[in-house]
Amino acid sequence: MRRILLVEDEPIIASALQYDLALEGYDVTLVGDGAEASRRAREEPYDLIVLDAMLPGRDGFDVCRDIRKAGLTTPILMLTARAQETEKVLAFELGADDYVTKPFGTMELRARIKALLRRSELRTRDTATPVVARFGVVEIDMARGEVRKEGQPVDVTITEFRLLDAFVKNQGRVLTRQQLLDAVWGHGFVLSDRAVDNHIVNLRRKLEAVPTEPRHIVSVRGLGYRLDT
Repeated sequence: MRRILLVEDEPIIASALQYDLALEGYDVTLVGDGAEASRRAREEPYDLIVLDAMLPGRDGFDVCRDIRKAGLTTPILMLTARAQETEKVLAFELGADDYVTKPFGTMELRARIKALLRRSELRTRDTATPVVARFGVVEIDMARGEVRKEGQPVDVTITEFRLLDAFVKNQGRVLTRQQLLDAVWGHGFVLSDRAVDNHIVNLRRKLEAVPTEPRHIVSVRGLGYRLDT
């Protein structure tokens, strides 16, 4: 049974979400504040975290930052009360994998949860013949869902790994932001181009020798991005 950490402080919304997700067959742990959410995420294994942005004490953005700084790559779905692009961009910059704006329908939330869990499963699924892609001092084990830089493991989120997967499959070719959005989030998900840009920035920080002067994940002005060896 898939385990979900649900972080929501509004009692009515929290109870409704917990009940609905339980009906879907998930094992749901409900917490109502940021400090407890950070502790639970670090101490217990979860398949997904549904995280409200507005929480008492430490808000959802702080919690997301804590989780990623701890090296955890658990998928994070943020619940945002406002539709401003700046809030969504901040969520992605801190390592969130997706977001839903309140008010939202339960069908949409279920679909996004299933999509994130499916990506996670594809990332961790092993095969008999591992395929390892390389560029510079970086190795990407596509079968095991592992990334290494100079032989040392690098923690990447599921979204970041999906971006790398798209680049590896199209090495040397320019991919538009829309092509990357479709490859990572799937057709039909409406996201800003900034979502791609922010995850690219995070990947460069982790994998490039000089993130501000990337040699491998390069920008192609007016077109998109390309992976060079």
